[in-house]
Amino acid sequence: MGSVVAEITVSLDGFVAGPNDSPELGLGEGGEQLHEWVFGLKSWREPHGLEGGEEGRDADLVQNAIDRTGAIIVGRRMFDNARGWGDEPPFRKPVFVLTHEPREPVEKSGTTFTFVNGIESALEQAQSAAGDRDIGIGGGAQTIQQYLAAGHLDELLLHVVPLLLGGGVRLFDGVGGDVKLEQAEVIASPAVTHLRFRIAPG
Repeated sequence: MGSVVAEITVSLDGFVAGPNDSPELGLGEGGEQLHEWVFGLKSWREPHGLEGGEEGRDADLVQNAIDRTGAIIVGRRMFDNARGWGDEPPFRKPVFVLTHEPREPVEKSGTTFTFVNGIESALEQAQSAAGDRDIGIGGGAQTIQQYLAAGHLDELLLHVVPLLLGGGVRLFDGVGGDVKLEQAEVIASPAVTHLRFRIAPG
């Protein structure tokens, strides 16, 4: 069984989306700036059907995460704000969407979205689908908070960008001091600093 890894981009002041996020403004006001570091990378562009792109340490880290991950869990808010990632989602692996509203699975271009009630059920189904590969907790903030609080995360990978959003969706709202992190890796580049933490046993 693989690790359970939460991965997300965060501003220097702790936000993963700007104010007023919605399906019309998926990352909130100013939130698109969070992900500018990744848009030009070859390993990001290829799954999105785009040619070219930069190679290097940032691209390698993104590719490693893609290769390691066998299934992904996201929240319903993230799914809605991303509009289901359009007709050709970039994942091409099982994605489990946390929701209180029952719904039939949706298959799009090699990605199956399964709608699940409860973090335990979603994790169990994701582990079954992933086999020996990792489970990616893709966000949003509330989904990561729930898995942290429940003690289900093995790793936390933060892509910290030198951006001050000043408001929006905070990553660690409601997360208590009982969560202990051990720094495992730091990779710095001009546009982003990648911080990998192991979650210490409680």
